[in-house]
Amino acid sequence: MKFLQQGGVVIILLILSISLYSKPAIQRIRTVNDTVGLYEKIEVQFDLDTVYHNPFDPDEIDITAIFKSPSGKEWRVFGFFNQSWFSWMIRFSPNEKGRWTYQISKKDQSGSMKSDPDTIIVNPSKHHGPIRVSANNRYLEYADGTNYYGVGLWFNGVMFRFDSRNPEETLDELKELGVNFISTILPPIETIGTGVGRYDQDLCRRVDELLEWLEKRDMILSLNLWFHSFLSETIWPGFNRQWHTNPYQFICKAKEFYSNSNAWTYQEKLYRYMIGRWGYSRALGIWFIVDEVNGTDGWAYGDSLGAAKWGQKVHDFFKANDPYGHLTTGTRSGGVKEWWHEGYQIFDLAGREIYEAQGFPILKDGKINPGDPHPLKLSYMNYVNEIRKLWNGYEKPSILGETGWDHTFYEPSMPGYLALYHNILWASLATGLSMTPFWWSYSDMVNDNVVTKQLTSFAQFTSVIPFSSLTNIVPVEVTLSSGDAFALKSDQLTFGWVVNPVTDVTGDTVTVSSLPAGEYTVQLYHTWGGRFFHEENISNINGSVTFTIPVLKIEDSHARYVGQDIAFVVKSVD
Repeated sequence: MKFLQQGGVVIILLILSISLYSKPAIQRIRTVNDTVGLYEKIEVQFDLDTVYHNPFDPDEIDITAIFKSPSGKEWRVFGFFNQSWFSWMIRFSPNEKGRWTYQISKKDQSGSMKSDPDTIIVNPSKHHGPIRVSANNRYLEYADGTNYYGVGLWFNGVMFRFDSRNPEETLDELKELGVNFISTILPPIETIGTGVGRYDQDLCRRVDELLEWLEKRDMILSLNLWFHSFLSETIWPGFNRQWHTNPYQFICKAKEFYSNSNAWTYQEKLYRYMIGRWGYSRALGIWFIVDEVNGTDGWAYGDSLGAAKWGQKVHDFFKANDPYGHLTTGTRSGGVKEWWHEGYQIFDLAGREIYEAQGFPILKDGKINPGDPHPLKLSYMNYVNEIRKLWNGYEKPSILGETGWDHTFYEPSMPGYLALYHNILWASLATGLSMTPFWWSYSDMVNDNVVTKQLTSFAQFTSVIPFSSLTNIVPVEVTLSSGDAFALKSDQLTFGWVVNPVTDVTGDTVTVSSLPAGEYTVQLYHTWGGRFFHEENISNINGSVTFTIPVLKIEDSHARYVGQDIAFVVKSVD
């Protein structure tokens, strides 16, 4: 109150400007447009007429939106603060055609309020949505049921700028080769500079940008949230120890990260922010929660079972709060003994790693002597045996979340390295992997061998297999008269791969057992040439389909040679 005296009369003036102000409002709500296509981004921006100490903290300011679909389903979406634009945002991706309504809610110390309802119109589009586990629990599909088989590799240069290439141009090259996913490391967006509970907006913007690039190219991202080095203070040398860059060091010790309750409180807010900012994107495929968990102090000096409990909590948080249901995975490192049973049980994708030089059967002295097992066979059998263990132990899609690099008998740029990679691709497919092995990592060191027509040939073959709609899929006995053979059968078809690492397979006999009586079409695929080169009809005799691999000869002055392996498809003749 303020007192004024005028002519002996005291006038009381009541100033209401602060004490009786109205609750902070959601202001200037705006969208780019009110009509979008299926699985396209709706971005709602708005302002709040209040300044917050930490606008990233949902305990201080909680923004959510409810989107209601034409069928009546409600979607709860987290809002987030984009400091680069100094704007509040809601991002959403609709999965139904028609008229949607949405309403934004705000909750802070002044109370709660809601915006007026608004509408958007969703039209058909060419997009298929994010990926999910298919009904057979072994493979993947898009949200609209379209088949998906992942063909790709680790591509960390996008985030870390390891090379001078233009990332978009490189993604175009990968897309042209048949690549439809990449995996990349996300450095912690909570930095020493921002502190815990605040998020580096430049890093966030780079993820925004990457998702937009991938959406344009119909590619999928596996986003690694916790690379082991950022949770390691003492485990493994060099770059593998980056705990000193992690602001969680001011909350707890590295070995306590998985169990510390205060650290978990901040993690929940972090994951919420990630879901709100990036969950909308159809290009986001996998929340790769932790890479090589055993390379962290929390595992080595804390409690490995506690690390698994933490993994379960993170998985459960994403399942409860990510309305799009993006897939989760996590891994131990690639040594022969690094089997993570608890992790394979927890996550949507059972993610094994394989680094052959870390204890797997391999020629140890680097010399091939007469009578030694062939290094190529040792290699592909390492993969076959591990994938079979995943297939038999866990009824879910399996991946090899990290593998390759130079942890192999052959070094990159050697001809043997190319053959090794080629064989691993096809052996993994024929034993049930749901995506190509996540090869580490796109760079000058390996791309001449890995990012080649190998992926193109592989992608062309997988494009004809309807993985997501296959039923009753089981490994089937298949033999090659002078080599190794692997196959899976289903109610719809049987597909497989045969190989002889020593010599070519022409003239060899292939027998696929345990097939119902009837007539079958056999198609043979040239894995190096990337084409089907032979087709014939064969009768099932005594429960088996047997065929001989033809010899390809010089035709019109062009050499035609099968090589040391082929892939095949066997279908019942209707």
